[in-house]
Amino acid sequence: MTLAAPPRQRPLTRALVPLGLMFLAVGISVAVIFPFLSLFLSTAVHADPLRVTIFLVASPLTGVLIASPIGRASDRWPIRRKILIGAALAGLAGSVATMFIRDYYVLLALNMPLFAVAGVLFPQSFAYARQVLERDSPGHAAMGISALRTVFSLAWVGGPALAAVLLDVGGFRLVYAMAAVTYAIAALVAVVWLEDIDPPAPVVVDAGGDQPVVSKDASSPARWVIPLTVVAFVLMQVPMTLGVQALPLFVAEDLHSDASRAGLILGLCAALEIPLMLGLGALTTRFRLRPLLLIGAACGVAYYAIAFVAPNIWVLASAQIVNALFIAAISGVGISYVQDLLPNEPGRATTLYTNTFPIGSILAGPLFGVAAYLGYRSAFGMGSALLAAGLVLLFVAGVGARPSRAAT
Repeated sequence: MTLAAPPRQRPLTRALVPLGLMFLAVGISVAVIFPFLSLFLSTAVHADPLRVTIFLVASPLTGVLIASPIGRASDRWPIRRKILIGAALAGLAGSVATMFIRDYYVLLALNMPLFAVAGVLFPQSFAYARQVLERDSPGHAAMGISALRTVFSLAWVGGPALAAVLLDVGGFRLVYAMAAVTYAIAALVAVVWLEDIDPPAPVVVDAGGDQPVVSKDASSPARWVIPLTVVAFVLMQVPMTLGVQALPLFVAEDLHSDASRAGLILGLCAALEIPLMLGLGALTTRFRLRPLLLIGAACGVAYYAIAFVAPNIWVLASAQIVNALFIAAISGVGISYVQDLLPNEPGRATTLYTNTFPIGSILAGPLFGVAAYLGYRSAFGMGSALLAAGLVLLFVAGVGARPSRAAT
């Protein structure tokens, strides 16, 4: 018999408001920097294409290497709030430094580790949110995570446009000043409104003796489930990056339309993605996560297959509802799914999930080169095949997962 105190029920909005502000600040800080990073390196730092490529590959790899041990440490000790504060301050320091530093090697040596530490804001914010939601409203944890992921998406709707305006008005110095302000807001929210939370308590079971026994296996899936799940998500992340990279050239060269219409396609997808993410979040209160995730992945297979054979821009546009459902499921429900697989390790679980983004982006680079050689339509054929493989792995991994909202 499990010995556990009943959770304290608190209003969900009490937890979501400060966390929503945190996610908005984190989202804007990334959204104003990332889309123009290669332009900044090329024009302001005067880096050649090789050095730009080195920076763009080394930066996410450093982030993965730093995030993993921090994720594990955050599950052992009550330091998650302190990690959020430290990560926000690292982003603030990196942004202020980038306002003035224009030497490539100094940026590589100083800012890359600073922004790598700042990058843990994303997984650690979700891990913190998971603990708060499980404490305050356990039945709505997955819905709350999806809602917070939507806030991050909203930041990306306006962030790049804001950065473009700032770039025209004051150049990259003003862009990074804006990033510094948002990191400062994130740090302020963590200091003023967030509280320290103890790590999740281990599962305690009655073994029939005089003393309760701590079970390490009661809440964990089979050993091979987590690596297989991570590989599945990596395979599903690659097409997201590859599809965005290839879309303008595919529209121009294969569909014989204006390349600018790619922006309209992406905007349409983003507009559909946000309500769908909220809708799927609401469905998590009534349905198990695994079927929702598998349906979303199947929609991804269907979208990339449709894009592969699309004869014109209108077919591609009409298929964005399927693409948006895929992205909403993978980006929203996917986080809660992995967290459910490791309920006692929210930091590690969320870090494993978020690390699939940069790894998928790195793997998409060589495939984009293949698509440039074979024709940009082939990028969507490769994307559909990768998603089909990811769907199969996700299904197989679910068979070995423990009985939970994620696996059953």
